[in-house]
Amino acid sequence: MSNVTVSIAGRSYTVACDPGQEGHISRLARSIDSKLKDIPNLAGQAESRTLLFAALLLADELHELQPGAPAAAPANDAQTAEALETLAEKLEGLAERLENATPNA
Repeated sequence: MSNVTVSIAGRSYTVACDPGQEGHISRLARSIDSKLKDIPNLAGQAESRTLLFAALLLADELHELQPGAPAAAPANDAQTAEALETLAEKLEGLAERLENATPNA
């Protein structure tokens, strides 16, 4: 197991990952951090709220990547279920990593 330290919204975290995945984790963290920089007044928010915003931004980006998905919602219940399942899997993975993350500051 390897560790990589990332910075998101001005906070540093050490995240455990498989050897060789450090660069990938760092790129993901930079992507999340850049998205959060577009949100005004985020500095005073609690850590959990900041990470909630990050998850919502990523979910919105995932939704926009769905082929043929309208801006407001997927076209039908099957697409909604599939998008939610994919999001749930990604959020479970994020939650697992956050449980194992150690705040550095």
